[in-house]
Amino acid sequence: MILTANTAAVSPKVGVLLVNLGTPDSPTPKDVKRFLKQFLSDHRVVDLNPLIWKPILNGIILNTRPKAVAELYQSIWWQQGSPLMVVSERQKLALSGALQAQLGRTVPIALGMSYGNPSLANGIDALTTQGVDKVIVLPLYPQYSCSTVAPVFDAVAACYKSRRNYPETRFSKEYYQHPLYIEALAQSVRAHWQQHGQSQCLLMSFHGVPVRYVTEGDPYQQQCETTAILLAQALGLEASQWRLCFQSKFGKEEWLTPATDSLLESLPKQGIKSVDIMCPAFAADCLETLEEISIAGKESFIDAGGHSYRFIDCLNDEPAHIALLKSLVIEQAGHWLAS
Repeated sequence: MILTANTAAVSPKVGVLLVNLGTPDSPTPKDVKRFLKQFLSDHRVVDLNPLIWKPILNGIILNTRPKAVAELYQSIWWQQGSPLMVVSERQKLALSGALQAQLGRTVPIALGMSYGNPSLANGIDALTTQGVDKVIVLPLYPQYSCSTVAPVFDAVAACYKSRRNYPETRFSKEYYQHPLYIEALAQSVRAHWQQHGQSQCLLMSFHGVPVRYVTEGDPYQQQCETTAILLAQALGLEASQWRLCFQSKFGKEEWLTPATDSLLESLPKQGIKSVDIMCPAFAADCLETLEEISIAGKESFIDAGGHSYRFIDCLNDEPAHIALLKSLVIEQAGHWLAS
């Protein structure tokens, strides 16, 4: 056999896949139903026996929830589209500019969503069609959980399974205590206080997970607590000036506590009548922040006797957040970017 090859050195072309959870294509019951079906069919999200779960999902949830959830999406939908998607596009553009300024060359960046559009496979295709042969997968979840970050790994692996060739890939697992992440959070709080004043208590509301996940080895709770402590220290807060809580409970299983909704209802009785609340586990504003926390949470707190409730936006495309994402890419790329 005679082998021939082009012996000229070929510089690797590095690309970035920015990943978030996803969003319906529109705030309609039809699109919400499609999104919920994909999301809730993932065994990483709901790991009940499929023989038990699928009849509940297909027979009850998907026939009763889409209309109500669509109305919630309608209450927070922006003129440009889904808040999560609009912010993700802004993050992609800002990160591209930051990497260009740092490296002096363009680094291809694509979006991929765990559920909905664009899919992770679409994102990988968008990179490989640009000649990318080395991919950095960057899930925008600061804290690792088997229900958020792990599905990204699963989906990327499944995408590669059907291919004869795939790009060399590095995977960012977590950044819950990265100094630039903590500083970006601290800057967002300081900017909010400078504009609105400081409330009696800062609430840090993280997305919840079932307690069972933690007892079975998920490090999510510990990582949330570390983030909260580091942020409180960066802000110089006393123990009485901040609280950690967990939101978005789903189903009857025991979830992490304290629950955000229960805490909001109890604080006024403890003499805490003004709060600032933020969602450090979310890299972009979405239904869980803009509706569940900013709208519904405020109603719960005020109805319980609270006087002042102020929501602090997620980091979104703030410069300090983009600086963090740029640093994460460069750290993961290492020698890939040296040539």
